Amino acid sequence: MACVETSSSRPYHLVVFGASGFTGQFVVEEVARTVSEGPKGNLKWAVAGRSRQKLEKVLEQAAGALSKPELRTEVDIIVADVGEPDSLAAMCKQAVIVLNCVGPYRFYGEPVVKACVENGAHHIDLCGEPQFLEGMQLNYDSQAAEKGVYIVGSCGFDSIPADMGVLYTRDQFKGIIISTCSKKENLFFTKTLILIYIYMKSTFGGCIHDGTWQSAVYGFADSQKLQSLRRKFNHKPLPVVGSKLKRRGALFYSNEIQQYTVPFMGSDPSVVKRTQRFVVEEHQATPVQYGAYAGVGGIGNIIKMMFAGIMFWFLVKFSFGRNLLIKYPEFFSFGLFSKAGPTRKQMEGSSFQFAFYGEGYTEEQDPSQGKPNGKIRTLVQGPECGYVATPIAMVQAALTILNESTALPKKGGVYTPGAVFAKTTLIDRLNKHGIQFSQKNTQSGLR
Repeated sequence: MACVETSSSRPYHLVVFGASGFTGQFVVEEVARTVSEGPKGNLKWAVAGRSRQKLEKVLEQAAGALSKPELRTEVDIIVADVGEPDSLAAMCKQAVIVLNCVGPYRFYGEPVVKACVENGAHHIDLCGEPQFLEGMQLNYDSQAAEKGVYIVGSCGFDSIPADMGVLYTRDQFKGIIISTCSKKENLFFTKTLILIYIYMKSTFGGCIHDGTWQSAVYGFADSQKLQSLRRKFNHKPLPVVGSKLKRRGALFYSNEIQQYTVPFMGSDPSVVKRTQRFVVEEHQATPVQYGAYAGVGGIGNIIKMMFAGIMFWFLVKFSFGRNLLIKYPEFFSFGLFSKAGPTRKQMEGSSFQFAFYGEGYTEEQDPSQGKPNGKIRTLVQGPECGYVATPIAMVQAALTILNESTALPKKGGVYTPGAVFAKTTLIDRLNKHGIQFSQKNTQSGLR
């Protein structure tokens, strides 16, 4: 069983590494809001990064924003740098969990994972880079298992809403009550196919900090390396039972969300697939087939997207083009990404919604003899995705590890959120903090 308790030599439940970064500062504020949710109502934590002066400034800002002047003096500071392994080791030896906010992870993530594994600290990150996530699984899963350490990637907007949302939707099929003319019946579904539509809304306009843009630029540039990495796992195809999920086109109009949509290009599909593989290999359960699409709005947005996409795909192939993309994110993304990031007012007026459309088979139906005979729709919705919802998800994931160790996998390893949190109350915790999981309606084709 993994250790989740503090000690004289490991005094902090959480250490926020990269606390002075754009995302890290909001993670610091979220930790400060939730100290009463720690073990026995008390959370011991510290901040870490390269510059003590910048870390002091972040704590001062958080103290002002939350009206908690005690943060200036009660939260300890640890100086650590990804370029100095000894400093990372010293940091990890003091932490039960390291919240790693330093990206792009392809450049700065592995030294932190390595230090955590070697020094017995659990590791949670916000990574949306499949190459890094899958590379860490390939290189550190067995070592983390030996050490009893959980390395959990993608614990922000990438990819807790999608990964936990798929599990939530699947679980809603169990014991659904369907009303008929004369009675109610409990229907138990054994198989689901899930389509997910992602929709963003902003009242005041908004943007995303360019750290995410940099991850996308380097990720697309190295796409061939990702394919090579995946071949090293030598995975067998996941089993398909019943109807096969039909893939939609590159651009289509969705009647479900009344928008034009495109295939979602983020890390969610990779993370969800890894979780479903875990479900098959560890629990011998039937996996969910999954397709993800993003709503892009009307014709005007499509024209902008196509123009930006053509430039992006051309420039990302060459070093000079990548340099241009990194230097001028706002220009090449039509303002979606910027070096300044969104303002707090923009964050307050932004939100996200995931709509899951699932289909499944009742126990008495043979999946080989027809189409799924039950349908369901669930939603996951919440506040601004990057710097409000993401810190909430990350901190609640950490608190779940601290408070629910018996519900976690019995051995350590490199996990997806769905694999490590499936049997915990993480969804309930998120519901209480503004990231809502809900069942909207159910239908049955039986009658």
